Amino acid sequence: MDPGFTAEQDEIRRTLRELLHKRCGPAELRAALDAPAGHDPALWAALAEQLGLPGLALPESHGGVGCPRTDLALAAEETGRALAPSPLLATSVLVAPLILALGADAQRTGLLPRIADGTLTAALAVPASALATALALTGPGSGDWSGGGRAGGVQARRSGDGWRLYGEAAQVLDGHSAGLLLVAAHTGGFVRSRTLLFLVPGDAAGVVRTRQTALDATRPQARVQLRDVAAELLGTEEADVPRALADAGDFAAAFLACEAVGTAGRALERTVEYLGQREQFGRPIGSFQAVQHRLADVYVQVQAARSAAYYAAWAAGGDGGGDGHGAGPQERVGGLALAQALEALRRAAAEGVQLHGGIGFTWEHQAHLYFKRAAGDELLFGPVHRLRAHAADRAGLFAQTEVTV
Repeated sequence: MDPGFTAEQDEIRRTLRELLHKRCGPAELRAALDAPAGHDPALWAALAEQLGLPGLALPESHGGVGCPRTDLALAAEETGRALAPSPLLATSVLVAPLILALGADAQRTGLLPRIADGTLTAALAVPASALATALALTGPGSGDWSGGGRAGGVQARRSGDGWRLYGEAAQVLDGHSAGLLLVAAHTGGFVRSRTLLFLVPGDAAGVVRTRQTALDATRPQARVQLRDVAAELLGTEEADVPRALADAGDFAAAFLACEAVGTAGRALERTVEYLGQREQFGRPIGSFQAVQHRLADVYVQVQAARSAAYYAAWAAGGDGGGDGHGAGPQERVGGLALAQALEALRRAAAEGVQLHGGIGFTWEHQAHLYFKRAAGDELLFGPVHRLRAHAADRAGLFAQTEVTV
Protein backbone atom coordinates (compact mmCIF):
# COMPACT_ATOMS: atom_id res chain seq x y z
CA MET A 1 0.00 0.00 0.00
CA ASP A 2 1.24 3.48 -0.91
CA PRO A 3 0.23 5.75 2.01
CA GLY A 4 0.47 8.91 -0.11
CA PHE A 5 -2.36 10.40 -2.13
CA THR A 6 -2.15 10.79 -5.87
CA ALA A 7 -2.37 14.24 -7.42
CA GLU A 8 -5.87 13.41 -8.64
CA GLN A 9 -7.01 12.35 -5.16
CA ASP A 10 -5.60 15.53 -3.64
CA GLU A 11 -7.41 17.61 -6.26
CA ILE A 12 -10.74 15.84 -5.66
CA ARG A 13 -10.47 16.36 -1.92
CA ARG A 14 -9.41 20.01 -2.23
CA THR A 15 -12.15 20.90 -4.70
CA LEU A 16 -14.79 19.09 -2.68
CA ARG A 17 -13.75 20.84 0.54
CA GLU A 18 -13.93 24.25 -1.13
CA LEU A 19 -17.35 23.54 -2.61
CA LEU A 20 -18.78 22.27 0.67
CA HIS A 21 -17.29 25.22 2.56
CA LYS A 22 -19.18 27.59 0.26
CA ARG A 23 -22.42 25.64 -0.09
CA CYS A 24 -22.81 23.66 3.16
CA GLY A 25 -22.12 25.98 6.08
CA PRO A 26 -24.12 25.77 9.34
CA ALA A 27 -27.03 27.86 8.00
CA GLU A 28 -27.20 25.96 4.71
CA LEU A 29 -27.01 22.65 6.57
CA ARG A 30 -29.97 23.54 8.79
CA ALA A 31 -32.01 24.64 5.80
CA ALA A 32 -31.22 21.41 3.96
CA LEU A 33 -32.37 19.28 6.88
CA ASP A 34 -35.75 21.02 6.86
CA ALA A 35 -36.18 20.62 3.09
CA PRO A 36 -38.65 17.99 1.84
CA ALA A 37 -35.85 15.86 0.39
CA GLY A 38 -33.69 16.12 3.51
CA HIS A 39 -30.85 17.54 1.43
CA ASP A 40 -30.16 20.48 -0.88
CA PRO A 41 -30.93 19.42 -4.48
CA ALA A 42 -28.90 22.36 -5.78
CA LEU A 43 -25.82 21.18 -3.87
CA TRP A 44 -26.34 17.64 -5.17
CA ALA A 45 -26.52 18.99 -8.72
CA ALA A 46 -23.31 20.96 -8.15
CA LEU A 47 -21.52 17.88 -6.81
CA ALA A 48 -22.58 16.00 -9.94
CA GLU A 49 -21.80 18.72 -12.47
CA GLN A 50 -18.55 20.10 -11.06
CA LEU A 51 -17.00 16.94 -9.59
CA GLY A 52 -18.92 14.03 -11.08
CA LEU A 53 -19.14 12.73 -7.53
CA PRO A 54 -22.17 10.40 -7.98
CA GLY A 55 -20.38 8.60 -10.81
CA LEU A 56 -16.83 8.93 -9.54
CA ALA A 57 -16.36 5.18 -9.09
CA LEU A 58 -18.53 4.07 -12.02
CA PRO A 59 -16.84 2.98 -15.28
CA GLU A 60 -16.72 5.41 -18.17
CA SER A 61 -18.66 2.94 -20.31
CA HIS A 62 -21.65 3.61 -18.06
CA GLY A 63 -21.29 7.37 -17.88
CA GLY A 64 -19.03 7.50 -14.85
CA VAL A 65 -15.64 9.09 -14.24
CA GLY A 66 -13.84 5.76 -14.05
CA CYS A 67 -11.83 6.40 -10.87
CA PRO A 68 -11.07 3.59 -8.42
CA ARG A 69 -13.55 3.10 -5.61
CA THR A 70 -10.77 4.19 -3.27
CA ASP A 71 -11.13 7.76 -4.56
CA LEU A 72 -14.82 7.85 -3.67
CA ALA A 73 -14.13 6.54 -0.17
CA LEU A 74 -11.41 9.14 0.38
CA ALA A 75 -13.76 11.89 -0.82
CA ALA A 76 -16.17 10.82 1.94
CA GLU A 77 -13.80 12.31 4.50
CA GLU A 78 -14.69 15.76 3.18
CA THR A 79 -18.45 15.13 3.15
CA GLY A 80 -18.07 13.89 6.73
CA ARG A 81 -16.28 17.07 7.79
CA ALA A 82 -19.22 19.13 6.57
CA LEU A 83 -21.89 16.66 7.78
CA ALA A 84 -23.24 17.18 4.26
CA PRO A 85 -26.64 15.54 3.81
CA SER A 86 -26.84 14.06 0.32
CA PRO A 87 -28.00 10.89 -1.49
CA LEU A 88 -24.36 9.88 -2.08
CA LEU A 89 -24.31 6.99 0.41
CA ALA A 90 -27.66 5.53 -0.61
CA THR A 91 -27.24 6.05 -4.35
CA SER A 92 -23.57 5.68 -5.25
CA VAL A 93 -22.31 3.48 -2.42
CA LEU A 94 -25.18 1.08 -1.74
CA VAL A 95 -27.27 0.83 -4.93
CA ALA A 96 -24.98 1.61 -7.89
CA PRO A 97 -22.44 -1.17 -7.12
CA LEU A 98 -25.27 -3.73 -6.89
CA ILE A 99 -26.70 -2.68 -10.25
CA LEU A 100 -23.21 -2.83 -11.75
CA ALA A 101 -22.52 -6.27 -10.27
CA LEU A 102 -25.87 -7.99 -10.83
CA GLY A 103 -27.82 -6.00 -13.40
CA ALA A 104 -28.52 -7.10 -16.93
CA ASP A 105 -26.92 -5.07 -19.73
CA ALA A 106 -30.15 -3.18 -20.39
CA GLN A 107 -30.53 -2.34 -16.70
CA ARG A 108 -26.97 -1.05 -16.43
CA THR A 109 -27.30 0.98 -19.62
CA GLY A 110 -30.63 2.46 -18.59
CA LEU A 111 -29.84 3.30 -14.96
CA LEU A 112 -26.12 3.83 -14.33
CA PRO A 113 -25.62 6.86 -16.64
CA ARG A 114 -28.53 8.62 -14.91
CA ILE A 115 -27.04 7.81 -11.51
CA ALA A 116 -23.64 9.05 -12.67
CA ASP A 117 -24.95 12.44 -13.80
CA GLY A 118 -26.97 12.94 -10.62
CA THR A 119 -30.40 12.97 -12.27
CA LEU A 120 -31.44 9.67 -10.66
CA THR A 121 -31.14 8.95 -6.94
CA ALA A 122 -31.70 5.50 -5.48
CA ALA A 123 -32.26 3.78 -2.16
CA LEU A 124 -31.71 0.25 -0.89
CA ALA A 125 -34.84 -0.97 0.90
CA VAL A 126 -34.39 -3.73 3.47
CA PRO A 127 -36.43 -4.48 6.61
CA ALA A 128 -35.93 -2.21 9.58
CA SER A 129 -32.73 -2.86 11.56
CA ALA A 130 -31.53 -5.43 8.98
CA LEU A 131 -29.23 -3.17 6.95
CA ALA A 132 -26.02 -4.16 8.74
CA THR A 133 -26.98 -7.84 8.51
CA ALA A 134 -27.88 -7.59 4.81
CA LEU A 135 -24.50 -6.00 4.08
CA ALA A 136 -22.72 -8.76 6.04
CA LEU A 137 -21.20 -6.26 8.46
CA THR A 138 -22.49 -7.79 11.71
CA GLY A 139 -23.25 -11.31 10.49
CA PRO A 140 -22.73 -13.66 7.56
CA GLY A 141 -25.57 -12.05 5.55
CA SER A 142 -27.32 -15.35 4.92
CA GLY A 143 -30.63 -16.36 6.45
CA ASP A 144 -34.14 -15.01 6.26
CA TRP A 145 -33.36 -11.38 7.11
CA SER A 146 -35.52 -10.13 4.22
CA GLY A 147 -38.55 -11.01 6.27
CA GLY A 148 -40.47 -13.55 4.25
CA GLY A 149 -43.46 -11.22 3.97
CA ARG A 150 -43.91 -11.01 7.72
CA ALA A 151 -44.20 -7.67 9.48
CA GLY A 152 -41.16 -5.62 8.58
CA GLY A 153 -40.28 -7.68 5.51
CA VAL A 154 -41.08 -7.87 1.80
CA GLN A 155 -42.39 -10.88 -0.12
CA ALA A 156 -42.08 -11.35 -3.89
CA ARG A 157 -44.35 -13.53 -6.02
CA ARG A 158 -44.53 -14.23 -9.72
CA SER A 159 -47.23 -12.56 -11.77
CA GLY A 160 -47.19 -13.64 -15.41
CA ASP A 161 -43.83 -12.65 -16.83
CA GLY A 162 -43.10 -10.25 -13.97
CA TRP A 163 -43.08 -9.97 -10.20
CA ARG A 164 -45.29 -8.38 -7.54
CA LEU A 165 -44.06 -7.19 -4.16
CA TYR A 166 -45.87 -6.66 -0.91
CA GLY A 167 -44.63 -5.82 2.55
CA GLU A 168 -42.75 -3.04 4.32
CA ALA A 169 -39.22 -1.77 4.80
CA ALA A 170 -38.32 0.90 7.33
CA GLN A 171 -35.25 3.01 8.10
CA VAL A 172 -34.58 3.22 4.36
CA LEU A 173 -31.88 5.82 3.76
CA ASP A 174 -33.27 8.56 1.48
CA GLY A 175 -36.19 6.27 0.72
CA HIS A 176 -38.76 9.09 0.77
CA SER A 177 -37.12 11.02 -2.07
CA ALA A 178 -35.25 8.45 -4.17
CA GLY A 179 -36.33 8.10 -7.77
CA LEU A 180 -35.51 4.38 -7.72
CA LEU A 181 -35.94 1.75 -5.01
CA LEU A 182 -33.80 -1.37 -4.95
CA VAL A 183 -35.88 -3.71 -2.79
CA ALA A 184 -34.60 -6.85 -1.10
CA ALA A 185 -37.49 -9.33 -1.08
CA HIS A 186 -37.99 -12.91 0.01
CA THR A 187 -39.20 -15.36 -2.62
CA GLY A 188 -39.63 -19.07 -3.15
CA GLY A 189 -41.09 -21.75 -0.95
CA PHE A 190 -39.46 -23.40 2.02
CA VAL A 191 -37.10 -25.50 -0.10
CA ARG A 192 -36.03 -22.70 -2.48
CA SER A 193 -36.33 -19.83 -0.06
CA ARG A 194 -33.96 -17.00 -1.01
CA THR A 195 -33.56 -13.25 -1.23
CA LEU A 196 -33.58 -11.42 -4.56
CA LEU A 197 -33.28 -7.75 -5.48
CA PHE A 198 -35.97 -5.88 -7.40
CA LEU A 199 -36.13 -2.49 -9.12
CA VAL A 200 -39.15 -0.34 -8.32
CA PRO A 201 -39.70 3.28 -9.46
CA GLY A 202 -40.16 5.52 -6.46
CA ASP A 203 -43.49 6.79 -7.81
CA ALA A 204 -44.86 3.37 -8.82
CA ALA A 205 -48.50 2.56 -8.10
CA GLY A 206 -48.87 0.93 -4.70
CA VAL A 207 -45.72 2.46 -3.20
CA VAL A 208 -46.36 4.51 -0.05
CA ARG A 209 -43.36 6.38 1.35
CA THR A 210 -43.26 8.28 4.62
CA ARG A 211 -40.28 10.18 5.96
CA GLN A 212 -39.44 9.04 9.48
CA THR A 213 -38.08 11.04 12.36
CA ALA A 214 -34.45 9.97 12.69
CA LEU A 215 -31.98 10.49 15.49
CA ASP A 216 -29.49 11.83 12.94
CA ALA A 217 -31.34 14.29 10.75
CA THR A 218 -28.39 14.45 8.33
CA ARG A 219 -29.25 10.86 7.28
CA PRO A 220 -32.97 11.09 6.37
CA GLN A 221 -34.85 7.80 6.56
CA ALA A 222 -38.23 6.59 5.38
CA ARG A 223 -40.77 3.83 5.80
CA VAL A 224 -41.61 2.23 2.43
CA GLN A 225 -44.81 0.24 2.07
CA LEU A 226 -45.30 -1.93 -1.00
CA ARG A 227 -48.92 -2.82 -1.72
CA ASP A 228 -48.92 -5.38 -4.52
CA VAL A 229 -46.38 -3.39 -6.54
CA ALA A 230 -45.09 -4.41 -9.96
CA ALA A 231 -41.30 -4.89 -9.86
CA GLU A 232 -38.44 -5.80 -12.17
CA LEU A 233 -35.97 -8.44 -11.07
CA LEU A 234 -32.38 -7.18 -10.94
CA GLY A 235 -30.34 -9.53 -13.07
CA THR A 236 -31.39 -13.18 -12.92
CA GLU A 237 -32.80 -15.56 -10.32
CA GLU A 238 -29.42 -17.31 -10.19
CA ALA A 239 -27.65 -14.13 -9.06
CA ASP A 240 -25.50 -14.52 -5.94
CA VAL A 241 -27.25 -11.78 -4.00
CA PRO A 242 -25.62 -12.44 -0.58
CA ARG A 243 -22.13 -12.21 -2.08
CA ALA A 244 -22.95 -9.01 -3.98
CA LEU A 245 -24.39 -7.46 -0.83
CA ALA A 246 -21.31 -8.47 1.15
CA ASP A 247 -19.01 -6.90 -1.45
CA ALA A 248 -21.09 -3.72 -1.42
CA GLY A 249 -21.12 -3.78 2.38
CA ASP A 250 -17.35 -3.93 2.67
CA PHE A 251 -16.94 -0.89 0.44
CA ALA A 252 -19.78 0.90 2.25
CA ALA A 253 -17.98 0.24 5.55
CA ALA A 254 -14.75 1.73 4.16
CA PHE A 255 -16.69 4.73 2.84
CA LEU A 256 -18.41 5.22 6.20
CA ALA A 257 -15.12 4.85 8.07
CA CYS A 258 -13.55 7.65 6.01
CA GLU A 259 -16.64 9.76 6.50
CA ALA A 260 -16.59 9.14 10.26
CA VAL A 261 -12.94 10.16 10.66
CA GLY A 262 -13.68 13.34 8.71
CA THR A 263 -16.54 14.09 11.07
CA ALA A 264 -14.46 13.24 14.13
CA GLY A 265 -11.56 15.38 12.95
CA ARG A 266 -13.81 18.39 12.39
CA ALA A 267 -15.53 17.91 15.76
CA LEU A 268 -12.10 17.94 17.42
CA GLU A 269 -11.05 21.05 15.48
CA ARG A 270 -14.16 22.93 16.55
CA THR A 271 -13.59 21.94 20.17
CA VAL A 272 -9.96 23.09 20.10
CA GLU A 273 -11.01 26.41 18.52
CA TYR A 274 -13.60 26.99 21.21
CA LEU A 275 -11.26 26.12 24.08
CA GLY A 276 -8.72 28.61 22.74
CA GLN A 277 -11.32 31.39 22.94
CA ARG A 278 -13.24 30.74 26.14
CA GLU A 279 -11.48 31.96 29.27
CA GLN A 280 -11.76 30.85 32.86
CA PHE A 281 -9.70 32.13 35.80
CA GLY A 282 -8.14 34.68 33.48
CA ARG A 283 -6.76 32.23 30.92
CA PRO A 284 -8.04 30.15 27.98
CA ILE A 285 -9.54 26.83 29.02
CA GLY A 286 -7.37 25.09 26.46
CA SER A 287 -4.26 26.05 28.39
CA PHE A 288 -5.13 23.77 31.31
CA GLN A 289 -3.11 20.58 31.27
CA ALA A 290 -6.02 18.31 32.17
CA VAL A 291 -7.97 19.58 29.15
CA GLN A 292 -4.95 19.17 26.89
CA HIS A 293 -4.56 15.55 27.98
CA ARG A 294 -8.16 14.80 27.07
CA LEU A 295 -7.78 16.41 23.66
CA ALA A 296 -4.49 14.60 23.03
CA ASP A 297 -6.16 11.25 23.71
CA VAL A 298 -8.93 12.10 21.23
CA TYR A 299 -6.38 13.21 18.63
CA VAL A 300 -4.44 9.94 18.88
CA GLN A 301 -7.65 7.92 18.58
CA VAL A 302 -8.82 9.88 15.54
CA GLN A 303 -5.45 9.53 13.80
CA ALA A 304 -5.38 5.78 14.41
CA ALA A 305 -8.90 5.51 13.01
CA ARG A 306 -7.89 7.58 9.97
CA SER A 307 -5.05 5.18 9.20
CA ALA A 308 -7.42 2.21 9.44
CA ALA A 309 -10.00 3.95 7.23
CA TYR A 310 -7.41 4.77 4.55
CA TYR A 311 -6.25 1.16 4.52
CA ALA A 312 -9.84 -0.08 4.23
CA ALA A 313 -10.49 2.33 1.37
CA TRP A 314 -7.42 1.07 -0.44
CA ALA A 315 -8.33 -2.58 0.19
CA ALA A 316 -11.98 -2.16 -0.86
CA GLY A 317 -10.85 -0.48 -4.04
CA GLY A 318 -8.97 -3.63 -5.02
CA ASP A 319 -5.78 -1.65 -5.51
CA GLY A 320 -3.63 -4.33 -3.95
CA GLY A 321 -3.75 -6.41 -7.09
CA GLY A 322 -3.08 -9.56 -5.11
CA ASP A 323 0.68 -9.06 -5.43
CA GLY A 324 1.41 -10.36 -1.97
CA HIS A 325 2.40 -6.95 -0.65
CA GLY A 326 -0.98 -5.80 0.62
CA ALA A 327 -4.68 -6.24 0.47
CA GLY A 328 -6.03 -7.98 -2.58
CA PRO A 329 -9.50 -7.49 -4.00
CA GLN A 330 -10.97 -10.18 -1.72
CA GLU A 331 -9.65 -8.88 1.61
CA ARG A 332 -12.49 -7.39 3.62
CA VAL A 333 -11.35 -5.09 6.39
CA GLY A 334 -14.06 -2.44 6.10
CA GLY A 335 -15.97 -3.64 9.16
CA LEU A 336 -12.94 -3.37 11.45
CA ALA A 337 -12.07 0.09 10.13
CA LEU A 338 -15.67 1.19 10.59
CA ALA A 339 -15.68 -0.04 14.18
CA GLN A 340 -12.55 1.94 14.98
CA ALA A 341 -13.82 5.05 13.19
CA LEU A 342 -17.21 4.97 14.92
CA GLU A 343 -15.51 4.59 18.28
CA ALA A 344 -13.26 7.57 17.55
CA LEU A 345 -16.20 9.66 16.37
CA ARG A 346 -18.22 8.83 19.46
CA ARG A 347 -15.29 9.85 21.67
CA ALA A 348 -14.60 13.08 19.78
CA ALA A 349 -18.27 14.05 19.72
CA ALA A 350 -18.80 13.29 23.41
CA GLU A 351 -15.73 15.27 24.46
CA GLY A 352 -16.87 18.12 22.21
CA VAL A 353 -20.25 18.30 23.91
CA GLN A 354 -18.70 18.13 27.39
CA LEU A 355 -15.96 20.69 26.76
CA HIS A 356 -18.35 23.15 25.15
CA GLY A 357 -20.21 23.23 28.44
CA GLY A 358 -23.89 24.19 28.53
CA ILE A 359 -24.06 25.44 24.95
CA GLY A 360 -22.92 22.06 23.64
CA PHE A 361 -26.24 20.55 24.73
CA THR A 362 -28.43 23.06 22.90
CA TRP A 363 -30.24 22.34 19.63
CA GLU A 364 -28.84 25.52 18.11
CA HIS A 365 -25.21 24.41 18.47
CA GLN A 366 -23.36 22.21 15.98
CA ALA A 367 -21.84 19.96 18.66
CA HIS A 368 -24.95 17.86 19.08
CA LEU A 369 -25.06 17.12 15.33
CA TYR A 370 -21.70 15.36 15.56
CA PHE A 371 -22.89 13.36 18.56
CA LYS A 372 -26.09 12.32 16.78
CA ARG A 373 -24.14 11.30 13.69
CA ALA A 374 -21.98 9.03 15.86
CA ALA A 375 -24.98 7.47 17.61
CA GLY A 376 -27.06 7.20 14.44
CA ASP A 377 -24.36 5.48 12.39
CA GLU A 378 -23.73 2.97 15.15
CA LEU A 379 -27.45 2.14 15.28
CA LEU A 380 -27.63 1.72 11.49
CA PHE A 381 -24.35 -0.07 10.78
CA GLY A 382 -23.16 -1.44 14.10
CA PRO A 383 -22.88 -1.67 17.01
CA VAL A 384 -19.11 -1.59 17.31
CA HIS A 385 -18.80 -4.81 19.29
CA ARG A 386 -20.81 -6.73 16.69
CA LEU A 387 -18.69 -5.35 13.84
CA ARG A 388 -15.59 -6.64 15.60
CA ALA A 389 -17.15 -9.95 16.59
CA HIS A 390 -18.15 -10.72 13.01
CA ALA A 391 -14.68 -9.82 11.74
CA ALA A 392 -13.19 -12.15 14.35
CA ASP A 393 -15.56 -14.97 13.38
CA ARG A 394 -14.76 -14.55 9.68
CA ALA A 395 -11.04 -14.69 10.41
CA GLY A 396 -11.47 -17.73 12.67
CA LEU A 397 -9.77 -15.84 15.46
CA PHE A 398 -11.52 -17.76 18.23
CA ALA A 399 -12.04 -21.03 16.39
CA GLN A 400 -11.69 -24.01 18.65
CA THR A 401 -8.78 -26.29 17.87
CA GLU A 402 -8.68 -29.97 18.70
CA VAL A 403 -6.05 -30.79 21.28
CA THR A 404 -4.58 -34.29 21.33
CA VAL A 405 -3.02 -35.61 24.49
